[in-house]
Order: sequence, then structure tokens, then C-alpha cells
Amino acid sequence: MLEDLRIKNFALIDSASVEFKNGFTVLSGETGAGKSLLIGALTFLLGGKGGVEHIRTGCQTAQVSGTFYIKGLSSPVDPSKINEDDIKTPAQWLYVHGIESEDDRILIRRAVRDTGKSAAWIGDTPVTRADLASFCNFLIDIHGQHEHQSLMRVSEHRKFLDSFAGLDEKVEEFTALYSNLVAKRRNLDELLSDDKTRAQKIDVLTFSVKEIEDAKLKKGEDRELEDEEKRLSSFEKLYEDIDSICQTLEGAESSSGAVLLLKKIRSVAQHACQLDKNLESLDSRLESAFYELSDIAGEYSSYKNSLVFDPERLAFVQDRLTLIYNLKKKYASSVNAPVEEVIQFGIDAQKRLAELSGGEKNKDSLKAEIAGLEKNVYKQAKEISDSRKIAAQKMSEQVMAILKTLGMKDTRFAVQVAEKNGSQIEQKCGPYGMDDIEFLIAANPGNPLQSLAKIASGGELSRVMLALKTVLAETDSVETLVFDEIDTGIGGEVAVSVGQHLKSLAKKCQILCITHLASIAVYADNQLKIAKSVSEGMTNTEVAPIEGEQRVAEIARMLSGDAASQESLEHAKAMLAKFSGTGES
Repeated sequence: MLEDLRIKNFALIDSASVEFKNGFTVLSGETGAGKSLLIGALTFLLGGKGGVEHIRTGCQTAQVSGTFYIKGLSSPVDPSKINEDDIKTPAQWLYVHGIESEDDRILIRRAVRDTGKSAAWIGDTPVTRADLASFCNFLIDIHGQHEHQSLMRVSEHRKFLDSFAGLDEKVEEFTALYSNLVAKRRNLDELLSDDKTRAQKIDVLTFSVKEIEDAKLKKGEDRELEDEEKRLSSFEKLYEDIDSICQTLEGAESSSGAVLLLKKIRSVAQHACQLDKNLESLDSRLESAFYELSDIAGEYSSYKNSLVFDPERLAFVQDRLTLIYNLKKKYASSVNAPVEEVIQFGIDAQKRLAELSGGEKNKDSLKAEIAGLEKNVYKQAKEISDSRKIAAQKMSEQVMAILKTLGMKDTRFAVQVAEKNGSQIEQKCGPYGMDDIEFLIAANPGNPLQSLAKIASGGELSRVMLALKTVLAETDSVETLVFDEIDTGIGGEVAVSVGQHLKSLAKKCQILCITHLASIAVYADNQLKIAKSVSEGMTNTEVAPIEGEQRVAEIARMLSGDAASQESLEHAKAMLAKFSGTGES
């Protein structure tokens, strides 16, 4: 969940610090107060487009940061369960990118300068805008503005359906099976390539394997050699430093060393202790310091006596580092990569060499293995597809039933499950099965079903998402939902129904909602008021939580536009008492 949002010099916001609670939070305020600015700042933080237009007039930099709490985020991650092409949790994402969280919390920051350049951080690690958006997809879904909406990405529709159908684990197993089939086919293609090409590959691999084996590399060897080379090449300076330490501790003459001076001080301290027993604790500490310093002096002296300049060893170490450097240039991701990458390249090359050298025997074996995998892949893909089609019908019916209560009674919604094009198994199947999945909608009677991502309005998309999230409440992994335009074109009983749904959904996740309607706002657990003010000719937007009489007055304003009317105040108090239990101040 989002715990706090801190905004500096963003659009009309001079400085704002907003703390969010769990449950259902409403953001309200008069028209033009800047309610959507808060969502705009959040969208910017999550990786949305950000330019100089977001910087407050007269400022050089706009900054937004937010803290997110995600239960289990700091728990150990099992690397064997991570598929880097389909990361499933925020913890896995952080692990893959080498970013640590603390106490299940992560701080995200983003800034844009008046030069147009922007920067972002997850924790203390700088990240690209693309990486920021990728990570934040796990944290928040924003509905109303098209950017950042998962409903606008057709690729996400499959995930919604699979979650509803309880197929996530089965699809994950299928993906591993399909990946194995793709790898086997690639190996067979190489074996079936002409003899000349295969012979060239064998020659290259043979040379690589021999070069790496001859080097007799050891894990961690590069780091150990670098430390040793630094020590040997800096022998004179190191010897001077150690000798200086020894001189200071022990002294060239009997009375000048720190150890002997401390010994004299201790003798005086012992005498003082005899005169005043209150000094015993200090005397004990002085004694400990004397023995500790004596021990340190002895170890430095031993280290000094062990120092020997060995030019032959230095030459060997430098030659060895040069060899490792050249091997990294050839076989590692970079010259700064660990030597283990070169070792692993040699192991993989040895396996490939064995496969390519196996000739016809390997070809026949691979063909038989691929045939078996193809049957298994098709069988599992068909089972998944059949389950999806059954679930798609149920999901469509449940979503439409909810949409009827949300002011979209004539709307038709469908989950389309279509078989991929192609006549071959490898063409019909992809890493997630044999289906192309898309949500379709017909918002008006008589209209054909069309792509939801292309034709639905902001308000319609928000209500479709509310219906979907209600249906998926038990399985959805995103913990924070933001609704911006959900009350567009509705009122009366429909607005009450929307409020009820938001209240119910907030039992499973954190809900933030911008609304003009009191009939929605009264269902909220928390309410934030956005207000605009002018000071010294500058406009500023402020955000503050409201409770008690302040909230009653705000609900009264939302009801009639008049927060001072006694009738509106009584009506507001009654509604709050009935729907949220906050009517009494």
C-alpha cells in the first residue's frame, strides 16, 4: 500500500506531504482546486511522462517521492523460481535488479529539471523510466487517465482471466515446458545445419574450451589477484605506512612509543586509584586499553617483519591478471564481470560441443524428444484453453452483473478467447498457451463488441475495472487502486452502488478515489480535502486530511454547494452516520 506521498514544486503544488491509510480514501475539493494534480504527481512518480510543464513556475526542479509497504517484500527470494521474462512479484523484481528493501518498505523518488532531464530512484538505486514503470506496475493501478491503466494493455487481459480461472500455476508450468521445447528445436536446427557450418562451430567451441581449461581458473581468483597485485605494487608505500605505525606505537627509543607512554599513565592511575576507590572503573578501562594497544603493536610488528618484496611474484600476478582480462573480453559480459562467468562459459561450451559432436545419434534422439514435447505442449495448451473458455463465460457474466449496478445496464462485456493463427504447433502456441485473449465491450445497445482498450471512455474504463477488481478481489496482487473519473455521468442510486462497491473492495486492498459526489464520499474510511489558495500572487494547491465537523462541512458542500446551510449540514451528518459511522464529531 501507499503510505505517504511527498511533492515539491510540482505544477501548482509548492510543497505537500500526504500520509495515506489503508481502506477507502476519498479525495475531494471544489472544481478547479487541483484534485487531479495529486493523481498527476502520483502518475509521474510511477513512471508516467514527465516534462518541464510539470515544474512549478519560477522553480528549477519538480520532485515527487513515495513510500510503499508490501508485506513480504523483504523476505528471501528463491532464485530458482524467477523467470526474468515474466517476473511475478515486486520482491522478485527487486532481487533481479539488485535492489534491497527494508522492513517490507521501499522508497521511490523521481525528479525533473528545467533542462528537461529527469531522474528516478528505487531505494538508493538510480533506474530508467522504463524500469521504474515496470516495477510500479506491481504496486498501483490507476483508472481514469489512460496512461498506467492495465486495461489499456491487451497483454494484461490474459493475466486477469488466468487469475480468475486459477490457472496461474498451470500456465507457469506450461511456460517452462514450452521454453524447453523451443530450446530443443534450436539445438536440432543447429545439428541439421550443413556440415561446414557445424564444423566451424565445433572448431570455435573446441578452441574456447581448451583456452579456458588451460587457464585453470578458480572461483574468486580475479578478486584475490587484484588485491595481491595492489599490495605487491605498493610495497614501498605499504612498508612506510606500517613502519610509521610501529614507530608511533613502540617508539624508536624506550620512552617515545604510545605503548610505553600508556604504561606510564597506567602506573600513575594505579597510584591515584589507591587514593580514591572511585577511580577503579577508569583504571580498569585504562588497563584494557593498554593490553589492547600492546597486542595491536605486536601484530603490526609481526606484519612488518613478514613484508618481503617479491618482483617475480608481482610479475606472475600481473601476467595472470592480463590473461584473465583477455578471457573476460572474449567470454564474459564485460571485463568487469566476475571470473565465474568465464568458467560458466567453458562449462556451457563443453555441453554444446558434446551436442554438436554427437552427429546423427543426437539428431535422432532430439527429434524423438521434440516429438514427445510437442504432443505434451499441445495437450497442456488445449487443457488450458478449454479452462479459459469456461472461465471467460463466467467472468463475462459476473462482470456484466456488476456493471448493471454501476449505471451500465445496457453494456455487454465479453472475454474473447481466440486460437492463435497458424497451422503448426509452434505457430499456434506461445509461451502462455494457444490463446489470444482480449476484453471486448459494447457500451450502447445495438453496437457490436469491440476492443475495450480502444473505445471505452475514462469513466467506463474505471467502472469496468471496478467490476473486474470486485470479481478478482481474492486473487489480485496489486494492493493499491486509484479511481479518478469513476463518477463521470452518474448519480443517484448508481453513485450509491459505486460507493458500496468501493467500500467492499477496500476490505481487500487500498482504494484512493477522486469524486465530486457526496453519495460516494460518505462510504470512505478516510477523506482528504484539496484546496487552492493564492499568496503573494502565486497559486498553490494544498492537501489535508479532514475529520469530524470539517468532514461534515465538506460533505455538505458536496451535497448542495453550501457548507454553511444547516439543512445541508444535518443531511451530511446523517449520511456519514449511516454509511461510515463518522457523523458525530
